[in-house]
Amino acid sequence: MLLDTASLYFRAFFGVPEITAPDGTPVNAVRGLLDFISRLVGDYRPSDLVCCWDDDWRPQWRVDLLPTYKAHRVAAERTGAPDVEEVPDPLEVQVPIIREVLDAFGICVVGAAGYEADDVIGSFAAQARQPVDIVTGDRDLFQLVDDDRDVRVLYIARGVGNHERVTNEWVRGKYGIDAHQYADFATLRGDASDGLPGVAGIGEKTAATLLGRFGDMDGIVAAALDPDADMGPGPRGKVKAAAAYLEVAPQVVAVARDIDLGSPDTSLPPEPKDLPRVAELGQRWGIESPVQRLTDVLCAL
Repeated sequence: MLLDTASLYFRAFFGVPEITAPDGTPVNAVRGLLDFISRLVGDYRPSDLVCCWDDDWRPQWRVDLLPTYKAHRVAAERTGAPDVEEVPDPLEVQVPIIREVLDAFGICVVGAAGYEADDVIGSFAAQARQPVDIVTGDRDLFQLVDDDRDVRVLYIARGVGNHERVTNEWVRGKYGIDAHQYADFATLRGDASDGLPGVAGIGEKTAATLLGRFGDMDGIVAAALDPDADMGPGPRGKVKAAAAYLEVAPQVVAVARDIDLGSPDTSLPPEPKDLPRVAELGQRWGIESPVQRLTDVLCAL
């Protein structure tokens, strides 16, 4: 089970009422994330669990290709280090606490320099030799769904307790494409939340039609340039007008699948790694109940 950790703790922060530790520090995201993990582990009983981390939420190599990429979410630019993401202050102070608690439990946390959590997830999923469940609220990860390899997404857009199990059939029913076409579909359609403009005038239906007819982005671009291809003048003109964007955007949207992640111990701990520290953190931050729930879930497996 691969967790898109930021997706989960952002959801916890905005979905769990404000709660503070004894010293006044907000801890609603910490509490929510721990309860999410307890529920997911209890329901699915994975053999391995990885909290995938954004070591770089906006990699420079993606920005070099497409300067608009996540530009609207930059709070401050930095030279030689990842830009600072606009994160609510009451959430920002909780992220180090989350790392501390996960470490005390012995839950594997993996990031990669110069890459987003999506890329870590993509590399684990591509290199796994067992079924994989990806937990995220990010549609871009639908591109990793692979029924033949038992890779699916547990999509939490409607909540962790009301998540959807995304398979290729689900993607086809929702968008009229296969999961392996989703990255090209997103490139064509665009995504304002990631600063992807898309191809002007091409929405989901046209994008799905083009992919159904021409297979992938290379096929679509080739058809647009071929006067004999079966492509109407409207889409043809729009694709040709977006040539510069379509030259770089597919590389931005595609998640990495070949990062060398080393050999971390991803096995789900049968009990907290450091029980005294877990207890101390629970008391310090006023999160005794969610800490106890996760401890009980681990020990019951």
